[in-house]
Amino acid sequence: MRLFRRKTPLEKLDDKYQKLLQEAHKLSTVNRAQSDAKMAEANEVLKQIEQLSAS
Repeated sequence: MRLFRRKTPLEKLDDKYQKLLQEAHKLSTVNRAQSDAKMAEANEVLKQIEQLSAS
């Protein structure tokens, strides 16, 4: 039963990563520079996810 269970730090980072990817995709048709910035931010979050997964 996950009704009241808190998200783990890994789940929070994964949600943030997915949100950043979606924003980057939306921005890619409008403003390439902002899209690149979102992708860079998403890559930083991905590095954090990989570090947590490794430990």
